[in-house]
Amino acid sequence: MTKVRVAIIGGGRGGSSIYRALHSMEHAEVAGVADKNPEAPAMRLARADGVFTTGSIAKICGLPDLQIIIEATGLPEVQAEIRQVKQAQTALMEAEAANMVMTVIEEKEQLVEIKRLKGELDAVFDSVQEAIEVADKQGKITYVNPAFTRVTGILARDRVGRDIFAVSPDGALARALRTHQPVFGHRSRVGGSTAEVVSNSAPIVVDGRMEGAVVVFQPLNDIFKLWEQLQKSTSIIEGLNHRIGQISGSKYTFDDITGTQPEFERVVNLARKAAILDSAVLILGESGTGKELFAHAIHAASGRRPQPLVKVGCASIPPTLLESELFGQESEGPEKIKLGKLELAEGGTIFLDEIGDINLHTQAKLLRVLQDKEFQRVGGSEAIKVNVRVISTSNRNLKEMVQRGEFRQDLYYRINVVELRIPPLRHHPEDIPGHVQHLVSSLNRKLGKKIKGVTTEAEELLQSYHWPGNVRELQNVLERAMVTAEDEIITYQHLLPLVEQPKTGSGLQLGDLMPLSQMEGILIRQALSRYGDSVEGKKKAAQALNISLATLYNKLKSLN
Repeated sequence: MTKVRVAIIGGGRGGSSIYRALHSMEHAEVAGVADKNPEAPAMRLARADGVFTTGSIAKICGLPDLQIIIEATGLPEVQAEIRQVKQAQTALMEAEAANMVMTVIEEKEQLVEIKRLKGELDAVFDSVQEAIEVADKQGKITYVNPAFTRVTGILARDRVGRDIFAVSPDGALARALRTHQPVFGHRSRVGGSTAEVVSNSAPIVVDGRMEGAVVVFQPLNDIFKLWEQLQKSTSIIEGLNHRIGQISGSKYTFDDITGTQPEFERVVNLARKAAILDSAVLILGESGTGKELFAHAIHAASGRRPQPLVKVGCASIPPTLLESELFGQESEGPEKIKLGKLELAEGGTIFLDEIGDINLHTQAKLLRVLQDKEFQRVGGSEAIKVNVRVISTSNRNLKEMVQRGEFRQDLYYRINVVELRIPPLRHHPEDIPGHVQHLVSSLNRKLGKKIKGVTTEAEELLQSYHWPGNVRELQNVLERAMVTAEDEIITYQHLLPLVEQPKTGSGLQLGDLMPLSQMEGILIRQALSRYGDSVEGKKKAAQALNISLATLYNKLKSLN
């Protein structure tokens, strides 16, 4: 089919409408567009389509085989120039005729756009889960969506065309038509059905006049289901918030560990080496020696530092609850899942404080975690993979517990890849001044005090004390003294009521003077009295006195 070659002069709004219409016609070819403004709408469209554009009327009129020129500017001078330069065989459609064409084209475009919008709205209304019903201002029902039939059981053909005031006079749609006001949360029964619904309705207003109304509603049973799901979700979120609150990072680093005694330094150096590995660590020591401090410091220096450090106080949780605390628990439905500490520690460190208090059944499940890197929640059947590092502590003799059958031997070897034995404070009293300085600084911040330190006599008292509660007891004593202290220095008198003075068989009191050999004998008898006169006891006594075992035997021989 031969196409009609057309040129458009005037690239404004009217020209662009004509261009779009002609460009879409199979029997028309736009040969070119002319306008003095190169950024006019029709000029941009033509350039994008590869169509000739120019600012010269003469050039556009001189295009070969041009059959029609459409003048879209309406300017007399432009029309006059076109008549002078156009070819004789080329017809000219001036602005008036062009405007008629433009009007027809724009109305067609608007009709196409309206049809497109109607199609989109129909698609939206048909896809939503809420029931929708529309009526005109006289109350004639003009539309219901598929969800209306699902909720009410009424077919569209049985509803459309009916009078809303007759079929559902008490509904929200009828109420909005009567009052010309929106209606929210209206509870009613849909006329012609048994469906009880909650509705929102609003008038449809066009140019200030009400042309009808629309109602959107849901059945009550759907709302109740949503409410139940919301409650379940809220319960899960509350549980997660509670569990997340139990997750923490490291509170301490190796900079918080003070001590210069050789044995203590050896333990610290071994802990630093263990931190960069990923092996299980067992920290042994009396209560209050700082086992938790070491656990935090190891995690802080490890590659798992960005991940959680989750503590499980095995001694403080009843045995019946410890298993679910560790591994989590589930019953019917995903909303009944309680995450355990192991899951919360994923990628980080699980810190089992006083692991010796775990019963044998839970020990077996913990062994599986260390061997297979997986576990099952209490009441669950799914195997859950887990990647955690295990740091354990104990103030009990786990070896003796293994011999008595109270602790699994295979678990003991799994948790004891690296063993740290923290010496009690009485074995390194020379570190007490450093501990005091560090604790006083920390307690000043806590108590809002400005204590500078302790007197020499008070320091000697602290160093002579046995410290059964170790560093924890030292902190407690200092805090109690600082609470009552009114000066900037803690004195002997502040501390004396808080610690027991060392007692011996000779009735020695602090401040008594005697020959050194006699004092030596008293201290040796005190050490043996505390640790016993077995070989193991003598080893501990020698260690406490900071002498070799051979030296202790020699002194015992001289003392008869």
